[in-house]
Amino acid sequence: MAAAVTAALMTTSAGAATALPTPAVKPVVAQPSLATLEKRVAGALAGDDTAGRTTRKTSLSASTNTATTVDPKIIGGSETTITSAPWMAQLWYYDDRGTADESDDIGFFCGGSVVTPTKILTAAHCVRDEHNKAYNWKANGAIVTGTAQLPTSDSAGNTDLHGGTVTGVLRQWNHPSYSPTAINNDIAVLTLGAPVRATPIRMTTSGNTASYAAGTSAKVYGWGRTSSTSQDISETLKTATLPINSDTACTNAYGADFVKGHMVCAGKPATGSDTGTTSACNGDSGGPLVVGGRIVGVVSWGVEDCVAKGAYSVFTKVTTYVGAAYAQIDDANLSYTDGKADLWVRDAKTKTGWEKDSKATSFAARISWGNWNGVNLVLQTDLNRDGIQDLVVRDSSTGNVYWMHYVISSGSWSQTKVFSDWKTRTRIVVPGDVTGDYLPDLLSVDSGGTLWIYPGKGNGTFAARVKVGTGWNQYNSLRGHGDFNGDGKADMLARTKSGTLYLYKGTGKSGTGAFSARVKVRTGWTGFDAFAAVGDFNGDGKADYFARTKSGTLYLYKGSGKATSEIFSTRVNLGTGYQAYDIWG
Repeated sequence: MAAAVTAALMTTSAGAATALPTPAVKPVVAQPSLATLEKRVAGALAGDDTAGRTTRKTSLSASTNTATTVDPKIIGGSETTITSAPWMAQLWYYDDRGTADESDDIGFFCGGSVVTPTKILTAAHCVRDEHNKAYNWKANGAIVTGTAQLPTSDSAGNTDLHGGTVTGVLRQWNHPSYSPTAINNDIAVLTLGAPVRATPIRMTTSGNTASYAAGTSAKVYGWGRTSSTSQDISETLKTATLPINSDTACTNAYGADFVKGHMVCAGKPATGSDTGTTSACNGDSGGPLVVGGRIVGVVSWGVEDCVAKGAYSVFTKVTTYVGAAYAQIDDANLSYTDGKADLWVRDAKTKTGWEKDSKATSFAARISWGNWNGVNLVLQTDLNRDGIQDLVVRDSSTGNVYWMHYVISSGSWSQTKVFSDWKTRTRIVVPGDVTGDYLPDLLSVDSGGTLWIYPGKGNGTFAARVKVGTGWNQYNSLRGHGDFNGDGKADMLARTKSGTLYLYKGTGKSGTGAFSARVKVRTGWTGFDAFAAVGDFNGDGKADYFARTKSGTLYLYKGSGKATSEIFSTRVNLGTGYQAYDIWG
């Protein structure tokens, strides 16, 4: 597939009318060898550990107490195919601790869901241990996709993936408030070192209540235990249908251990044995609970052996965490490795492009991208969702707009013309996924002030444009990248000539309903003459904003996640001398 994509890009690039700048940097894209990844899978197959294992007491009913553990499996389900659930992922972790002694090895298995070609949604307890110390997935993890079968390993150490593909992990994120004691805020995202072919599944939306109504039919998927009397996990992917339960029912079963708003429980009360029980169980951790084709829950915890009378399976309530997780899903950055958004700028005199990598509240030493003469617009995005940041560039002389992206298979940058003669476009913005399909979009304002959405197809091309509305030339700045109000939808910030800053909250829809009514968030911003929005700069899961004063001082306005005048936390002074730059990514 990579070869085919490269060939197509070479064909389109050959017709480019102008010699555009070529980036002078290349992302360091290093995947572990297939042999290394298969060794990790084999080690995890032989392991008998439980991810994030922790034990605590809970009340299952008025008269029964039992130990509750991070012990999620599917009991009472049925086999299914990878065609029915192409987004399912197997998470294998093996750490030999660098010793010959096998007794200290750590090996376990979790489930997960492909939510973009390089992103896996899973549980935080698959990423952190019972002491809240992070497992090192980059050094010890392997992700298998594209198969309903678990791998097998023979005595010679050969691993059969049964048609699946194994991929390494580049970096990991878990919710910063994850508690291994309470198994609360139990959600995480793994970023893969290379995109996978698996068809992604989307998370549910922020504020969704219908999918959590008591009695709603949901499906859970996983390879976990199929019996309370055996520790063996299922060799084939299984699924089960579970009814969503009310918060009251969940609280009655688990008391204070069930955190309303953060968790959801599903299934009929367990019977006390495998017979008559349908439940998630060990090995299903991190897998999805699906309603209407979207993930509404992540397998989190349950009672030990999963069938205690009256027990339910407990899942992370995804609608609560969409905002935090979305920042990780849409987090391609110039440095590629750390999950913090970086800034691209061009020197007005020398025309040198510079990469300024994030250090959360400051920049690392800048990195030269070479000469960038001949362009008047550079925007940072990831149109093909490969986890490596792309650039949208406009040629100064022709007005043609190009997509520049790094092709992993060839180890080089490629450019494709995506729009012709856009000289008169007053604004071009790449805020991320506006239309709610997890594919990044592009927006532009024409000379008459009409705002258009160009829905992205996930491969650098766009569907037919859709009109949003008119009157957008009242703004002399229109910027956006990421989610400013914490609802998991891409937003934009617009400033009028009189200095009023408005937030346009994304709705996840297209056309005239793409944004909610604007919200005034700042006044008197006439002292700034340049802005940039590149996503989550400080790594807290909220989109941030840059503003430069006319005298050249640059401020970081850290996002607060609020759609009010408190949209930003206290600003951070990033220094002076920024009047030298005339293009801001």
